[in-house]
Amino acid sequence: MNLPNKITVSRIILVPLLMIFLIPIPDATVNFPLLGFLKDEMLAFNRFVNSTGNYISAFIFILAASTDGVDGYIARKHKLVTSLGKFLDPIADKLLITAALIALVQNSVITGWAAMIIISRELLVTGFRSIAAAEGQVIAANKSGKIKMVFQTVAVSVCLLGNWPFSLITDFPVDTYLMFIAVVITVYSGIDFFIKNGKILKSGDM
Repeated sequence: MNLPNKITVSRIILVPLLMIFLIPIPDATVNFPLLGFLKDEMLAFNRFVNSTGNYISAFIFILAASTDGVDGYIARKHKLVTSLGKFLDPIADKLLITAALIALVQNSVITGWAAMIIISRELLVTGFRSIAAAEGQVIAANKSGKIKMVFQTVAVSVCLLGNWPFSLITDFPVDTYLMFIAVVITVYSGIDFFIKNGKILKSGDM
């Protein structure tokens, strides 16, 4: 496995680690009789997650998101592009965003609608790319898609941090508005994507 693919795989590996520090162990698991000997440890871990976990998860998310594009750049520059890399890279990006959004919904930080709109856009675009690939067409990321990713990353990061650092100077819910902007840009980028690329498919496939 070459370096770009290792970077991509590392981004995927960070996803469950993100979830571990973002979502406490469920009460059903903590109170499960057969795990009674671990109950104190699980309760202590949950206290740690509730007090500090969001900062750790934000660090993990930002670290993973920062590698987006690095693997592709290295692969193109050193001619290390592989079929495995083409397959894993978009999956890694979507796994990271989806995991963070689901955790934020579970923790009542964002609405389910926001998560559903963003995740739906990603799934629709991925499905479209798969159909295009079957027709021998490769669809490159457009400008609106890249801007969308930036806003999603910033919005999720601020939400994970509980509106920090803005909370130090104001009570204004910057995280809420950043997520709203990210949703709007996500919708726009999805519409832009399909308008610009819809014609590449044969009419018989639509």
